[in-house]
Amino acid sequence: MKNAKPQDLAVLVHDKLKRSKRSPVVPELNVLNDLFDCLFYTSMCKEESDLIKVTVTFIDPGNPDPHPPRRRVAERWSCISFDSPIPLTTKSLVKLSKAADPSSTSLAIYYDDKGLYIWGMIDQAMHYQNFLNYESDTDSEQPGFFQVSVKDIGTLNILFDYELLATLNQNILVQRYLDVLTIGPVAKILKKNSEFLKRTLKQYLAEQHPNQTFSDWEDFLDNLWIQTLSRLLLKIQNYQHGGALLIADESPDIDIKYKIHYQRLIYAMIAYAQASIDTHVLENEISTQLREGKRHVSKTLYQRESMALLQKAGTADEITGAINFIASQTCVDGVVLFNRDMVSNGFGAVLRAKRMPRKIHVSATATATIKSLTPADPKHYGTRHRSMIAYCWNHPTALGLVISQDGEIRAFAKIDDKLIMWEKIKTQQYIKNQKL
Repeated sequence: MKNAKPQDLAVLVHDKLKRSKRSPVVPELNVLNDLFDCLFYTSMCKEESDLIKVTVTFIDPGNPDPHPPRRRVAERWSCISFDSPIPLTTKSLVKLSKAADPSSTSLAIYYDDKGLYIWGMIDQAMHYQNFLNYESDTDSEQPGFFQVSVKDIGTLNILFDYELLATLNQNILVQRYLDVLTIGPVAKILKKNSEFLKRTLKQYLAEQHPNQTFSDWEDFLDNLWIQTLSRLLLKIQNYQHGGALLIADESPDIDIKYKIHYQRLIYAMIAYAQASIDTHVLENEISTQLREGKRHVSKTLYQRESMALLQKAGTADEITGAINFIASQTCVDGVVLFNRDMVSNGFGAVLRAKRMPRKIHVSATATATIKSLTPADPKHYGTRHRSMIAYCWNHPTALGLVISQDGEIRAFAKIDDKLIMWEKIKTQQYIKNQKL
């Protein structure tokens, strides 16, 4: 929806709450209007020269935890109340945002007959963010009815647990992000580029675990590949500098200013996959022995499993370090170049291809069906986008990804005789909420 306002977001959330299986109380539409208006204007403020980033959770102070689990995990959230509630205003949100980093904290808000107010702070938010950003395999229970995050100027994200309901991006209301990394032509290109990873793991299984079937692990490897790329894109977004990645063979149309040959990311992924397989096999072996009535397992088997777990954790950290290393290179003007095996061959690259298509086609779906394509003039885009469009038009096997300073991610690839552009790309781990 274009020319959208915070009121449009309020209508959408109000309708969703009315049909929800989890909300015993649905706030009036005017309450949600006031909430999203306040957050929208807060996003345009600064505190100590910094843009405001804050997350609020709509949660009832009279019954903040209506369904506590029988067994509480150590890292479960808790709500710390203020001595007295604070009226929810732009000024109060701006001040509190400095003490409520969204990566670790959420502000608890609710309403009464006097209006909206902030009544506390919720901790342990890092586990939620880590799962969303593929930094953790384990999701955590979320408090309250819904969360609203101020992400950038005029940008609000609304989440029900792990489901992204909508994003108000200044004057555009986005209800759906394109899952281009897992389905459609972009996913097909990425799966082809994961052949080195798959081939290496297939050989490892044949040599070390011949009883394991490769097809049982293929989805795991595809997901590892996609999640790693998603994490890299998210890290680049966080710099708010903009950047570009190109997955292609070297050619005369690429002038690399800083040439390197960085293989660590792909080899860390291989080591992580091997450790995951080892851990799975050894855990199954221990479980089988215990089910068969053995009172204990051998010391050697236990040590092997412990070593596999340590190796898995260590290589997970190695992947994180390699992602951070590559993402920082996008802060230099130019393109980061990957070959088809996800080996970084340099950064600060300039794309020299000049011949441009007369028009590009913006896809409204991940699969880029004919009916979903809308023609657009490439001249309407900036220099970074135009250079990527020209390169991908002249090199049909290339895949280009451009991250704008405002965080928007666009993918480019030539499909048949058309240069396709995908925008509003899903990079976080959203999960459909069955209660909605």
